[in-house]
Amino acid sequence: MPRTALRVQVCVSVWKTTENSAMPHDSYGLQSRCLNHPTLAAASLLGLLVTAVFTVGLADPVFAQNRPTPVVVDKVIIQPFAQTMPVTGRFVATESGVVAARVAERVAKVVVRVGDRVKTGDTLASLSADRLGSARALSVAELRKAEAQMRREKANLAKMRQTYDRIVSLKGSAAFRKDRQEDSERDLEVARSAVGQAEAELLRAKANLDLSDIALRDAIIRAPYPGVVIACHTVSGNFVRVGDPIVTLLNDEDLEIEADVPAVRTLGLRPGTMVEVALQDGRKLAASVRVVVQEENSRTRTRGVRLHPNLPKSGFGIVGNQSVMVEIPIGGSRDVVTVHKDAIVISKGRPMAYVVIDGKAEIRPVLTGNAVGNRFEVVRGLKPGEIVVVRGNERLRPGQLVTPFGSG
Repeated sequence: MPRTALRVQVCVSVWKTTENSAMPHDSYGLQSRCLNHPTLAAASLLGLLVTAVFTVGLADPVFAQNRPTPVVVDKVIIQPFAQTMPVTGRFVATESGVVAARVAERVAKVVVRVGDRVKTGDTLASLSADRLGSARALSVAELRKAEAQMRREKANLAKMRQTYDRIVSLKGSAAFRKDRQEDSERDLEVARSAVGQAEAELLRAKANLDLSDIALRDAIIRAPYPGVVIACHTVSGNFVRVGDPIVTLLNDEDLEIEADVPAVRTLGLRPGTMVEVALQDGRKLAASVRVVVQEENSRTRTRGVRLHPNLPKSGFGIVGNQSVMVEIPIGGSRDVVTVHKDAIVISKGRPMAYVVIDGKAEIRPVLTGNAVGNRFEVVRGLKPGEIVVVRGNERLRPGQLVTPFGSG
């Protein structure tokens, strides 16, 4: 039987530079060649076969399982834990109240509205200053009159002293008279008294001028502290007396938490005790006890507790009287083993955790206890220092190779 060589015709398309191309706008032409060489044809078939096998291998789950999967891990730790009870509290401003008028006058203009934010010293309202200005001018005139009277009485005293000295100088001569010396002494005393009275009138005139200046300054009602205007109590044209409210101001940049805690639960609270506070939207922050008020409400058997919250500089959008939930410690602290909440996955109705051992993810049943912040107390199943998967554990399989990233 004659041997017949296997010949496979392979059609190959190649790009070839053509110097004398018939195409006017293209210097490259696509040409096809049909190869009849047996060796070249076999090599081409082999390449196609390898490519197909490689592609199938990538799609094979068994092949993909041998590659390490990147995961985020965290360490099982020991941390203190104390039992707490929730108590409703609220944010209160340390500076809040009515800004009142200090002089009786007509309101010229209220320059702020409800919701406006002001800084210390900003103008809130202005009172009419025409009467106050005239009163100051009168005080200036009285001061000048008192200064003139002072100069007159001093000149009169100098004159009386000069007369007395002249009479005393005649002592021992025939022109000296004892009665004239005595009269001169009395006149000198009267002049000194007049100077003292003039000094008092001068001080009074200066004080009246100071009061006029204060009244003029008080005609401009300014913010005593930074905050937000939450109420306006008057309008332009109204007459206000001393003490009448102008606006209500609340300093929302300096807030505390006030909570009424059962008296029996305040025995363990000390200044500086750290507690956890939960906002209505679920956000949490830390707060420290500033003071436990030394008075008990006889009806509710509670005591007021003031706490200082650790608010970020950017703020939490917190307002006055906003309610919060304060976790008050009710027992002694103890050390517990904890694991991050994201490490727990539910498999067949049971809590599990993937532990990274020698580069592999081993699944392990876990019994959890109380929540400790964003972690769970571990009653059984994990040991301190073990590394658990907290991200990517939802797609893992027991024994799968992993590449850990994170705090572990």
